[in-house]
Amino acid sequence: MIRWIRPGPARGTIRAPGSKSYTHRALAIGAIGTRTLRIRHPLDSEDTRTTLEGIRRLGARVARGTGVWTVRPRYREISRATTIQCRQSGTSLRLLTGLAALKDHPVRFVGEGRLPVRPIEPLLHALEELGARVRRPRAGRSLPFTIRGPIAPGSVRLSAGDSSQPVSSLLIALSAFDRPSVVRLVGPVVSAPYIVASVALLREMGYRVDGSDRRFAVCGRLRPAPNSVKIPGDASSAAYWWAAAAITGGNVSVTGFDSPYPQADLRLLTALEQMGARVRRRGSTIRVLGPLRRGVRFDLTDSPDLFPLLGVLAAGAPAGPSILRGAPHLRHKESDRWAETVDLVRAFGAQVHGTKRRLEIRPSREVAPIHRPGATDHRLVMSAAVGALAARGPSRVGDALSVQKSYPGFWSDLAHLTRRSDGAP
Repeated sequence: MIRWIRPGPARGTIRAPGSKSYTHRALAIGAIGTRTLRIRHPLDSEDTRTTLEGIRRLGARVARGTGVWTVRPRYREISRATTIQCRQSGTSLRLLTGLAALKDHPVRFVGEGRLPVRPIEPLLHALEELGARVRRPRAGRSLPFTIRGPIAPGSVRLSAGDSSQPVSSLLIALSAFDRPSVVRLVGPVVSAPYIVASVALLREMGYRVDGSDRRFAVCGRLRPAPNSVKIPGDASSAAYWWAAAAITGGNVSVTGFDSPYPQADLRLLTALEQMGARVRRRGSTIRVLGPLRRGVRFDLTDSPDLFPLLGVLAAGAPAGPSILRGAPHLRHKESDRWAETVDLVRAFGAQVHGTKRRLEIRPSREVAPIHRPGATDHRLVMSAAVGALAARGPSRVGDALSVQKSYPGFWSDLAHLTRRSDGAP
């Protein structure tokens, strides 16, 4: 399915959908609990439904209501081998692997798209050190594999150079025990704010996790768990509308940011201010007013999902250059997101030069229309749609259905903010 995008300013107010990251984590933490948990304002997307179905396969009972999901942990014990289909969700795969290692039955993991070649070995190795048994696939692949627990509390070392998700997986799984464990990180750490997010939610749910940076002590439950948790608005989704306001000289407000939970992609607001846009915060609403005035220098080590969007903003800035660096692990996402971003930015007419770790983007005088019907990575598609709003003529962007992975309401929100029919040419 292809979408036509006509250029024009983005203006208006919307409510951010629930955070994908926190919905995943709330489901996983709910699955290790001892009482029913109500998850309010969850994100209902392909990825979060994958995690929901995964904890069902591991014995939880989950009910999806309008605006509230209910997790009843340990509803049934799995009594035989089971298979979990993770589709294309890396977060689901890693969080569910840690939960599966708590079980004394084999759990087989399978996936689709690029997921069978995305990195998971550091997590499997750490779980083996804690007592799990793993049957791996053939060399050069991550899936399918079978894991059987139960693991035991202990001290383990873990690499987080390709993803922070294995760290979150271990912290959540080890929180199921009353006895202490220690997780030590070795080598470089990417996407560190997502580890902070996992720790924050675990603590909110009554678990004791001490430490930060490179050493975490997990000591089980500190106090009774609350019976509900509210998912914050998703900064990763709101980022597209803040960027749309900035690149088109528009004015967009996004509500739903009344939560103290940390979110990596709020860093986009810092980049927008550096590029000359104005950012206003009032209560739970964050408003951005364009236009952009200059390029930006930005390190994406902690917020790699912003890379395609910042590339598009750099292509639409009236003066450059922009320098983006710090995200070589993007090559292991749903697509080779580094290479795909380079191609997209060039399609918009910008000049791109760089290495495996650093990208320099010089904008042209005007943003060129694009024709990208073959795009399938959800973050590339949404970033392309934002850039197309600033082009000199209509653009075509696909696969439009890819947004179901993380932001099912993207196209209707785009239509609302641009005051035109959904997808009209």
